[in-house]
Amino acid sequence: MSQNTFKKKIKAGNSPKGGPRKTVFTWIEEKLDVKGFLGEGVPVQFIPPVGFLVILALIYIYSNHRAESMVRKIEKAQQEVEDLRADVTTLEAEYMQSSMQSEVAKRAAKLEIYELNQPPIKIEVEK
Repeated sequence: MSQNTFKKKIKAGNSPKGGPRKTVFTWIEEKLDVKGFLGEGVPVQFIPPVGFLVILALIYIYSNHRAESMVRKIEKAQQEVEDLRADVTTLEAEYMQSSMQSEVAKRAAKLEIYELNQPPIKIEVEK
């Protein structure tokens, strides 16, 4: 079995891969001067209420966005319904026009089928 050992400490002159890395938080501290504004760091007791307010703000923004997108979808659907209703009305009028007897007679004349001028005759067969 191997034995537990500690890692060797890095000397001050031998920093790994280009020195200390800057994170997002160090960049924010440099640009916003957080230490001058809040002192020696962010007080921990303020984090939960501020976090809660941030979550509420995000929920408010999300619900507002959803409501506006829903309104846009509803308006689009209403416009489509109006267009379809106009199309149905037009098609019904064309159908009623084309099913009139005079229109049917015109179309049947092209096929050399004509209307009878006499009433139909009843044929009787004796048993």
